[in-house]
Amino acid sequence: MPKRAVLGGGSGFLGTALRSALEADGYEVSIIGRSGPDARWDDPVSVLRVVDGADLIIGLAGKIVNSRFTSANRDEILRSRIDTTRLLSDAIAQSENPPALWMNSSSATVYRYALDRPQTEADTEYDTGFSPDVALAWEEEFFRAELPGTRRVALRITIVLGDGPATTILFRLARFGLGGPQIDGWWFPHRRYRGIGPHPTDPRSPLGVRSKGRQKFSWIHIDDLVDGIRFIRDTPALHGPVNLSAPTQTDNRTLMATLRRIVRMPFGMPAWRFMLEPAMWVLRTEPELVLKSRWVAPQVLMDAGYRFRYDELEPALRDLHRRSVSDRGA
Repeated sequence: MPKRAVLGGGSGFLGTALRSALEADGYEVSIIGRSGPDARWDDPVSVLRVVDGADLIIGLAGKIVNSRFTSANRDEILRSRIDTTRLLSDAIAQSENPPALWMNSSSATVYRYALDRPQTEADTEYDTGFSPDVALAWEEEFFRAELPGTRRVALRITIVLGDGPATTILFRLARFGLGGPQIDGWWFPHRRYRGIGPHPTDPRSPLGVRSKGRQKFSWIHIDDLVDGIRFIRDTPALHGPVNLSAPTQTDNRTLMATLRRIVRMPFGMPAWRFMLEPAMWVLRTEPELVLKSRWVAPQVLMDAGYRFRYDELEPALRDLHRRSVSDRGA
């Protein structure tokens, strides 16, 4: 019998990459989605059918956070993560042959705004407000049930550089001369980042931290995300939260300068918060995605012996730029 893996939400670029990798490793892959194809989130019986007897479960489901934090979007971002995780948990608990390993997406936004040092899995000084509340509630649901036969790993993922929207937007900004640093500053108070979930918290950091474009940018190349998940699968000692982030991080100014260098654009117009806020309103997304300082270190992976393919930003971005140029030529 072939090994079986289940992807809970596999339609995005992360899910597509993981499905290809798992099939290359000899797995028969089933996808749970809103409309299937193998099971549906609104049909718990179908979820149990694909989970029972599977070797590996990877939960990826949840509304994209690259959106405006309206009340409706905030509720859906939280609900979509909690409900799908609970469905997987219940299915595993009811399985006659539960999976040996369940990895579930989480987010490195749990960590505080950091300019002083990187945050590892040992750091528990978490940030507060909407995004951290969502990630911590997600992990609380993930670890809630007693599942003695299933090893669980929460994947605290940073920004993934690959064939996805974040990378596409960054290259586009640099190509059109808009690749200067994004600089925080004062803006009118608002409540979009207020807390949510079972343990809502007030945002600790006020709007407008004057980091002068030096806010940290934590990232991981898509190949290392896939290989890191393979490494976790093959390392039984790993459990609990694991940071999926490159070992060397950069800041926003360096990121944008690197992008300009790769696309051979000699200048890039900087953008202050007073420019970003109305622009992000038009684009229906949030400035915190580029203004929050995320400084995350993959201590668990490094201690376990994982070797990154891309541990420096510029080679990672050059590889992805080369791939995009090749795809356009094809």
